[in-house]
Amino acid sequence: MSNFVRIAFAALCFTTFLGAAPEPAKADPYRWCADYSGGRFGGGGGRNCYFFTLAQCRATGSGVGGYCSPNPFYDGRPIVTPEDVPMRVKRRRVYTY
Repeated sequence: MSNFVRIAFAALCFTTFLGAAPEPAKADPYRWCADYSGGRFGGGGGRNCYFFTLAQCRATGSGVGGYCSPNPFYDGRPIVTPEDVPMRVKRRRVYTY
């Protein structure tokens, strides 16, 4: 009985380890972050890192008291999604009788 318990415990630990394994890190495709000030009473501001261009970032930050800074997680590599890969067109067979 003790061998069964040891094997069951080892299997449980192994499956827990596989489920908790981290995914590989992915690059952030957004180059700019908008850093918002904390407002009139201090406090913490916010950060929004979802801008492809500096113009987008500046337009969002204007009027709300923010500034733009480079995204520290941006590495310049393009992100390829399944929609970016061209579809292969299958040739249709033509049957002649």
